[in-house]
Amino acid sequence: MLTNLSIANYALIEKLEMKPCPGLNMITGETGAGKSIMLGAVGLLLGNRADTKSLYDEDNKCIIEGVFEVDNYGLKPFFEQEELDYDSFCIIRREISPSGKSRAFINDTPVKLDTLKVLGKTLMDIHSQHENLLLGASSYQLSLLDAFADTKVEKQQFKKQFQAYIALQKKVRSLEKEMIGLQQEADYNQFQLEELSSLNLTRGEQEQLEAEEEILNHAEEIKAKALEALGLLDNEQMGAMQLLGSAKQHFNFLSKFGETFEELEQRFQSLLIELKDILDSLSAEEQGIEVDFEKAEWVRERLSKIYQLQKKHGVQSDEALIDLASSLADKVFRADHLEEELADKKNELDTAEKALYISGQQLSKKRMAVFNDFSKEIQQLLAQLGMENAKVEILRKEVPANESGIDEIDILFSANKGVPAQPIGQVASGGEFSRLMFAIKFVMADKMALPTLIFDEIDTGVSGEVALQMVRMMQKIAENHQVMCISHLPQVAAKGEKHYFIFKDNSAKRTVSKIKLLDAEERLLEIAKMISGSNPSATAYENAKELLNN
Repeated sequence: MLTNLSIANYALIEKLEMKPCPGLNMITGETGAGKSIMLGAVGLLLGNRADTKSLYDEDNKCIIEGVFEVDNYGLKPFFEQEELDYDSFCIIRREISPSGKSRAFINDTPVKLDTLKVLGKTLMDIHSQHENLLLGASSYQLSLLDAFADTKVEKQQFKKQFQAYIALQKKVRSLEKEMIGLQQEADYNQFQLEELSSLNLTRGEQEQLEAEEEILNHAEEIKAKALEALGLLDNEQMGAMQLLGSAKQHFNFLSKFGETFEELEQRFQSLLIELKDILDSLSAEEQGIEVDFEKAEWVRERLSKIYQLQKKHGVQSDEALIDLASSLADKVFRADHLEEELADKKNELDTAEKALYISGQQLSKKRMAVFNDFSKEIQQLLAQLGMENAKVEILRKEVPANESGIDEIDILFSANKGVPAQPIGQVASGGEFSRLMFAIKFVMADKMALPTLIFDEIDTGVSGEVALQMVRMMQKIAENHQVMCISHLPQVAAKGEKHYFIFKDNSAKRTVSKIKLLDAEERLLEIAKMISGSNPSATAYENAKELLNN
């Protein structure tokens, strides 16, 4: 429940604070004094979107903070799931900066609005004229019946199966689309694969062939130059190796005369070994080179095929052609086996659809089982609220499966005897709608286990004994829930445990809205004013005393 509400720099509110009691709290005030403004601020705590136009002082930040006692509402798993600090008192804060940036906090941890909305729905239920409009929506009516029938387990089961069914349905459609595409390309893919596979390419082959082609194209010249170099190195009379052999004897003699000559002799010996190795390698290469016109032609033709395929497919390497062949092979294989996979998925989809329908029927059965009880309770409450001939019926139509089940619900209502029940939005007047909505709230209060309920002028269009009966029902709700009621009726306002008065203060340069917890004398005066106006008569005072005492 809400233990403390503070609002700063919001609309006409410069600073406001209230500490509602756990039971029935009444809020009254003149039209335009700021009651709806306060509700707007509370809405921000529940995740509504902010607007910089709502700042009282555009140069300062707006801060709205609510402290909620949450110890007995099973919310610890939510805090753990969202990685939030949990405490028996939860602090929710909204901040709106002059630049328009809005921030939300739960126990001083920044959170997204969606997270705040989820928590807000478990902490507060605000009745407003907007909710009256919602009552005509089938989805809203269905949510009421689900809460009344306690279908949480069945709904979760159905939703899980529905999501699995939708995922399978998407998979089947995706496979069907893929199969059409592959079938259309099957012959072309097969042709391209055979064309690429016939080359039997290996990675790095192109580079090797290009190097080989270079040698084959210049084989005669390379062989001639290699033989010439060998002759210069290894001529028996004047070759470099013979001359260096003679020099070796001199280095051997000099090495006996100190470390320097010895080091030079070692370096010369290394040179001879390296040169001999070069000579042997060059000789081997020369002997391996052949002038092979037939092989050169074969290499040119193979490279030509590779280049043609690269140009055709817009790639630059043999690796890319090999990867393309692998991809085409996958497509051809998949085209050959996709029909089998699709058939399996369709069988899975059929099985999931049957299971979904069974689950939907179980959910429908539990819903339909409470139709009479729900209608009966609402009708009994409406009779207590002065609508003895009110009639409530529930129509159910089976529809294709959606996340909510296979049901479309329509609550029909008639306020008068002999008038057929019709969809709510078509038949209820303002006062009738208020009483109907209040009866539904009364029935649903314990079903939905909300800590705090706020009624915004739900007594619109009612008066007299009906208003008294309505407030008695509020008192009944307040035995297990915190109730805050914005009212314009003295009969209702007199029955709260606490009475807050919202008013406009014009004493400064700018009008501000303020709230005050009334003491006994102030409350008596306010009730008397609500009865007869700003200057209440003695009779009005007596009537106010009677309302307060009773």
